[in-house]
Amino acid sequence: MTASTTRRTTAARSRIAAVGAIAVAGALILTGCGDQTEKGSSSTPSGGTSKDSSAPLFSALPKKIQDAGVIKIGTDSAYAPMEFVEGGKIVGVDPDIAEALGKQLGVKMQFTAGTFDGLITSIYTGREDAIMSSITDNKKRQEGLDDKGQKIGKGIDFVDYFSSGLSLLVKKGNPEGIKSMDDLCGKTVAVQRGTIYEDTFKAQAEKCGDKKLTIQAFDTDAEAQTRVKAGGAVADLNDYPVAAYTVKTSGGGNDFEVAGQQSDVGLFGIGVSKENTQLRDALKQALDAIIKDGSYAKVLEKWNVQDSAVKSATVNAGQ
Repeated sequence: MTASTTRRTTAARSRIAAVGAIAVAGALILTGCGDQTEKGSSSTPSGGTSKDSSAPLFSALPKKIQDAGVIKIGTDSAYAPMEFVEGGKIVGVDPDIAEALGKQLGVKMQFTAGTFDGLITSIYTGREDAIMSSITDNKKRQEGLDDKGQKIGKGIDFVDYFSSGLSLLVKKGNPEGIKSMDDLCGKTVAVQRGTIYEDTFKAQAEKCGDKKLTIQAFDTDAEAQTRVKAGGAVADLNDYPVAAYTVKTSGGGNDFEVAGQQSDVGLFGIGVSKENTQLRDALKQALDAIIKDGSYAKVLEKWNVQDSAVKSATVNAGQ
């Protein structure tokens, strides 16, 4: 796995020139590379302030973590709303889910920010106990393979906690009644130039045939979104969590909405060492517990990503 070719999201989706997306979505998209280092990183504890041996699943944890009272979690804190820095603290969907998990486990969930392509290495070296950073669970990461199928590491296990795909972003009220990619035929769409989203629209244009799909490409996603808001295009395309965050934050929630269902859906997972099956299983139990008690649903509702809910915890279910 390398961050330069395999982003967090489904089907190895990757933006370029991501700075433009920040203006509207309030999201910082991954641009860094290299292994994690202490320099420039920040740590944010979530959950309780001390270990709680009376917590429902404290006894399920490895003794080392029980004694430490903390699970150290590596993340790339640059992907709002999933994980980002606000007021010097790492916040977002993942930290909030982790906080709920920590209450079940009775330990702190301490996030440390680093670069995305160093996260799996931090598991191999033992620097982190787990990684949680909108990481797509797939067979290559499970088996420690690079994009060419060559073995480059031991691989890691995933506890799958979130489902995400691509979503169409349309003007508030969806005046064109867009429900799927096929509804775009004969219309005009806007997209950030050079991204996988532009490629997706081009593939759809071929499907549309004579019912021409016109694609307007811009240097930044902010420009594409502005075009949609102005009515010059019917839709933009983005990862679902980012699209949902844009819906919630742009214009006080009055500019956009997500149209139709997500496409190319895959799973995000909490990564742990294959040698630490006790921690993996404890996290799985904790996730099932917060799904059952409703705290998981409350986190997703808070961040307007309810459509990404999983019904139960799974291990290595990604393809």
